[in-house]
Amino acid sequence: MKDETLPSTKLYNDYNTYLKNRYGEKVYRIGLDAGFTCPNRDGTRGRGGCIYCAGDGSRSSYTDPKNSVTEQLRSRIEYLKEKKGAAKFIAYFQAFTNTYAPVAVLKRAYDQVLPFKDVVGLSIGTRPDAVDKEKMELIASYKKWYDVWVEYGLQSVNDRTLAAIKRGHSFGDFLNALNLAKKAGVKVAVHVILGLPGETREDMINTARTLNKMRINGIKIHLLHVLKGSVLEKLHRRRKVRLLEQAEYADLVCDFLEHLSSDIIIQRLTGEGTRESHIAPAWALDKLGTLAKIRETMEKRGSCQGAKSASRPG
Repeated sequence: MKDETLPSTKLYNDYNTYLKNRYGEKVYRIGLDAGFTCPNRDGTRGRGGCIYCAGDGSRSSYTDPKNSVTEQLRSRIEYLKEKKGAAKFIAYFQAFTNTYAPVAVLKRAYDQVLPFKDVVGLSIGTRPDAVDKEKMELIASYKKWYDVWVEYGLQSVNDRTLAAIKRGHSFGDFLNALNLAKKAGVKVAVHVILGLPGETREDMINTARTLNKMRINGIKIHLLHVLKGSVLEKLHRRRKVRLLEQAEYADLVCDFLEHLSSDIIIQRLTGEGTRESHIAPAWALDKLGTLAKIRETMEKRGSCQGAKSASRPG
């Protein structure tokens, strides 16, 4: 993949533009809950999950886990067609770990997407320690119908950080999972969190530099935020963890983007819980304001994604 400089008007390589260029119109992602759990919650890898997890598996607010994947898709597609005039969709298996089951069970879940002819993409959210060759081959088999992505929750390349947040897997697990996806020809998006306990700015930039060398296709950048019911909530109330201010986060995101090659697709720049579940920082609920601050910061720098990135391997 050739590393090219972004046009002067383009600060970063955003996902919406990628989709519009590919399909000629806006494409809507539909978050799904297929009823899976997580090896870091059921005792296989840990108990209670990561310190920031509130127990809902990052489920979209509109998702009703009592309904089948078919019912969830049908309901959301009908809503988006009526309210937004939408015509194309991505089925995003989002909640918890969507490869954490036998292959036959996974296939039954994924196959529920097939009857929906307006779905053009399939994205599978999972953990690096919950994939193997057989599961990746199953995911790759859907490429005949869809633009297929696997999304790995990594959060940091620093094993010390992964242990501190009780992530339950190592950076080595991620490297193995990335290799499986590459061999299968499946696109990879990586989730990272800025502001994790104990991480310095250099630690976070090192995550960007490291991922930049690995020919990932996309990335989702999140901020550390506190949700009700998480271990992090207890730490926050005891003032054991420091959260980023909005301007500080915007600076870090811009630093991070500058060290990413311009061909990496930016699928997310911030993240927050629902108003009912979100505790702190308060500014995180102002998503549009945060995105505007990131853009303002990048413009003031006269910079863009990839401005400080080394050339990626050809």
